[in-house]
Amino acid sequence: MAAQINPSILSADFARLADEAKAVEGADWLHVDVMDNHFVPNLTLGVPVVESLARATGTPLDCHLMIENPDRWAPQYVEAGASSVTFHVEAAAAPVRLAREIRAKGARASMALKPATPIEPYEDLLPELDMLLIMTVEPGFGGQAFLDIMLPKIRRTRELITKHGLELWLQVDGGVSASTIERCAEAGADVFVAGSAVYGAEDPAQAVRALRAQAETATAKASWACDH
Repeated sequence: MAAQINPSILSADFARLADEAKAVEGADWLHVDVMDNHFVPNLTLGVPVVESLARATGTPLDCHLMIENPDRWAPQYVEAGASSVTFHVEAAAAPVRLAREIRAKGARASMALKPATPIEPYEDLLPELDMLLIMTVEPGFGGQAFLDIMLPKIRRTRELITKHGLELWLQVDGGVSASTIERCAEAGADVFVAGSAVYGAEDPAQAVRALRAQAETATAKASWACDH
């Protein structure tokens, strides 16, 4: 699969979200971080803003729920217009049931793991998912430095995906930039969330194209892609 770039509106100007969405129309997805000030120590936006964004842009929305009780709230984000909804396994009471409900409502189901959460206990859940998100920073705030210690975890996750022959996207989120994206791609990621690296650039659309080109070049040389 070709590399996908998902600009994170957490780094955009919240007063101009419709314009900021248009500024990255060449992106594959628009990443929307939902935080409740409970699961993570930050508060961002919710269902009404997602509904408005879905009307304002043709770019599909990838909603990352950093919230408590996603079993209750995640389906509402599909109804609001999200094409992909990510819940945190640390917060979900019944992750398989939740993934199936998200899919039944017509969206892609994704599960996120915080940096300290290992992938191995969830190997049997992977066939229930469309995407797995490896956090490469502690969730809660944009602009953090990439955690290199997550690269082995990305590699192990890619190995599990290959082992089971799954068409499962592997997303990374946190500190993804021109200086880190190639390492992530080489390790096995194929979907990249980039916040300040896109919205902090003079030309956000060009930043998306440049990051995608870097990721695709690194993927072409990666052993996991050659064996796929």
